[in-house]
Amino acid sequence: MSYSLSIAADLHCHTVASDHAYSTVTELAQAAAARGLLAIGCTDHGVGISDSPHIWHFENLHILPDHIAGVRVLQGVEANVMDYTGALDMPDSVLDRLQVVIASMHRGVLREGTEEEATAAWLAIAENPRVDMIGHSGTPAYRYDYERVIPVFGKTGKIVEINDNTFGARSSSAENCRTIAALCKKYRVRVMINSDAHYHEQVGRFPRCLRMLEELDFPPELVVNGSRENFERFLSEKGLSL
Repeated sequence: MSYSLSIAADLHCHTVASDHAYSTVTELAQAAAARGLLAIGCTDHGVGISDSPHIWHFENLHILPDHIAGVRVLQGVEANVMDYTGALDMPDSVLDRLQVVIASMHRGVLREGTEEEATAAWLAIAENPRVDMIGHSGTPAYRYDYERVIPVFGKTGKIVEINDNTFGARSSSAENCRTIAALCKKYRVRVMINSDAHYHEQVGRFPRCLRMLEELDFPPELVVNGSRENFERFLSEKGLSL
């Protein structure tokens, strides 16, 4: 198969509201427009991590226009998994107001646990109706039973993120990410390619993700943001539109 995707969106992006990121939401949108993307996600870190924005940041995201520089801006969060029961660091009342919710495990927030603990946490999160996406879950410190959990993500409608930043910032995760992607192919679980941009020049750039998916002969129809049609179907499921 000649692997070709027309990437429609990049829904994991950080703004200056997260202290270790360096661009505004407007700069992110402008970069997305320059690369032909239709949408971005404004998904700063949830309040459980040390450099997160205040809860008011998330409560006030509704003031953003739906479109900046012609790009649809989705209001969201990268929520932190706080313990092995699957608890998140954002109140349900705020999550209910957001348009994109990513759940991720981060060092400095969640202690390193056993495979059994991480498996239990992800199974609990799979049942959380407020979570849309499973963020960069290949981290070795939080390895889980992929064969057991990936099919459950599919059954509960969770999208598994393929995170390009992982291949640089978390290079030890690369082989696990490949295993996760292969299982998503096996069990027909949808994925989304994201940059995890912390600077606007990273928006819409996914070379390592695309290379891996091509090597796996990954079905394009399972890539949620792999085409406008796929992405609009995802938005429609959430009652949203471009």
